[in-house]
Amino acid sequence: MFKNTQIIAEVKTESPFGFKSEKSWDDLFLVANEIGDIISIHTDPRWGGSFDLLKKARSLTSKPILAKGIHATDEEIQRAIECGADYVLVVGRIFNIHLDKCLIEPLTLAELKTIPDHLKVVWNSRDLKNGGIKSETFEQARQIFRGWLCQASNIKNVSDIKDGADAVLVGANLFEFAESLK
Repeated sequence: MFKNTQIIAEVKTESPFGFKSEKSWDDLFLVANEIGDIISIHTDPRWGGSFDLLKKARSLTSKPILAKGIHATDEEIQRAIECGADYVLVVGRIFNIHLDKCLIEPLTLAELKTIPDHLKVVWNSRDLKNGGIKSETFEQARQIFRGWLCQASNIKNVSDIKDGADAVLVGANLFEFAESLK
């Protein structure tokens, strides 16, 4: 926790947008487990993840785990929970199972407007279509959504945490962010 903001520390070894970590999954996990209130483990192979890595993480920590991925089907949500996730990120859709355990990532502000305030939401500054930065901002998302809102992507240090963020999801810059906490 930094001030009143939860830290979701992501174990990400690569991305489909050209990111490749110089650190191993194990090294990233150690830092994530040290600084994170919640540990984020990818289930999507495009981000270096798998459900097996989710199971491995569950065996290594008692901290809450977020299964990070698109999770395009309810079956994938269920599988993530069965593999040890406490929470599951779901991108671009509303669904009918485990709403209390899911974080929803809308792709646009228009989608965000359709999400009830009692659900947990992740606002990603990265456009998942091309890896670029969205023109729609966290500040705009916070004006629309009054519930629990997590800021994600492009967070390098604590000075990047936006006012109104209930949580931050830190991935590619995990080591740099960890240093800024000291």
